[in-house]
Amino acid sequence: MSTVRLSRSDNVVTAIRLLAAGEEGAVQPIPTGHKMATVDISEGAAVVKYAQVIGYAAVPISKGQHVHTHNLEFRNVSHEYEFATNLQLPAAPKTQDSFMGYRRATGGVGTRNYIAILTSVNCSATAARMIASHFTPERLAAYPNVDGVVAFVHGTGCAMGGDGTGFQFLQRVLWGYARNPNVGGVVMAGLGCEMMQIDWLIEAYGLNPGPLFQSMNIQDVGGLAASVAIGIRTVEEMLPVVNMAQREPCPVSDLMVALQCGGSDAWSGITANPALGYACDLLVAQGGTGVLAETPEIYGAEHLLTARAMDENVGRKLIGLIDWWQDYTARNRGNLDNNPSPGNKAGGLTTILEKSLGAAAKGGTSPLTGVYNYAETVTAKGFTFMDSPGYDPASVTGQIAGGCNLVCFTTGRGSAFGSKPAPTLKIASNSAMYHKQTADMDVNAGRILTEGASVEEVGHEIYDHWLRMASGGKSKSEMQGLGDYEFVPWLVGAVM
Repeated sequence: MSTVRLSRSDNVVTAIRLLAAGEEGAVQPIPTGHKMATVDISEGAAVVKYAQVIGYAAVPISKGQHVHTHNLEFRNVSHEYEFATNLQLPAAPKTQDSFMGYRRATGGVGTRNYIAILTSVNCSATAARMIASHFTPERLAAYPNVDGVVAFVHGTGCAMGGDGTGFQFLQRVLWGYARNPNVGGVVMAGLGCEMMQIDWLIEAYGLNPGPLFQSMNIQDVGGLAASVAIGIRTVEEMLPVVNMAQREPCPVSDLMVALQCGGSDAWSGITANPALGYACDLLVAQGGTGVLAETPEIYGAEHLLTARAMDENVGRKLIGLIDWWQDYTARNRGNLDNNPSPGNKAGGLTTILEKSLGAAAKGGTSPLTGVYNYAETVTAKGFTFMDSPGYDPASVTGQIAGGCNLVCFTTGRGSAFGSKPAPTLKIASNSAMYHKQTADMDVNAGRILTEGASVEEVGHEIYDHWLRMASGGKSKSEMQGLGDYEFVPWLVGAVM
């Protein structure tokens, strides 16, 4: 077999390998991962994949022709939304699984134990990096239960509207990172005159200064050098206390996993994303939480999620996010179909509709129990959704701020992404890329095509990796030191 048909109603198939003209009915070469028409498709007629419309023929397309950006066009879609009509509860697990985690006084459970240097503004970023860089592996060797001292710096914090969306997002991100269960201690560093005042943040979110939460402003303490010296001394005082944390058995219901994809190809929606969705269902069955995000990358598939919404209110909130994004892109003279990147298109994805249908598979089949704004604290158990852009670092930053203590990232083109304080597991959608980037990829979902592995088998493999990582096992991105520069709060609104 050289092609894959995903549904009987599809009028295209996907080439598993390069097809030469004359093979498998192809009338011209069909690149690996790209689509071939299985019937004649008239101009303006719908092109169907996943049993859903992914676009419309821009010109007449003959049976056996290559279907891609040259002859397939995007149009905005409209759906008749249904709510709570496709509620599939996951099967009860045969065993109650557990992992070794850090129980926090706030009630959360950490899979890692970091000290975070958070910055209120870009002006304190250098100070934060200098403080964190002081704590080399040699200096931390005496504190085996501390995973590291990490500076989370960003490019904003001032010259922004105090009541604007971007300001609210940054506040929630900083608060969320300070409260993430993977963080055992926090030093917050500011300049002093910025819009994002540390005192306001502490008051607004009820943060409690103490031995494990300290703050300072460069202007108050006497400049950069003094701030770095004070920051180093503060962390040194924290280390023995943070190191006292001990791992203990915790139920899987304490896991919250960020569901991500980046550098997608045509196989992402056929192998890696469905396998991740199956793992998400296993997690939900144990009482855990999966958090899907990247709102522009569910556009055109949101009707499949509203049907899974536990009630109409949850479904309506998701539709509201789609409406906001349509307005947001329009007023910025953009289009949601701008989302597929050149790499996505080279991998066989043609429109945002096709990309979204594959991306939504990361959420499995469980009911949608909650919909959250960017970086908002996720409180519902089960399968949930968080608003975010499709830009991976900004999206994951919001999910971690929302409470995720693990991240799972599928890719078809390849990725060097990693994150802190929540570690990232990476899943390859195809075997060729997996073998090319073995040092970066933890799981090869391409085995579904090349070795006959089932989606369920690879899903179990992903789930087992989560339990190992949650107990302290390092992912490949962790072993390479990724995560220090992937903290990217979503910047929205006027910069003045």
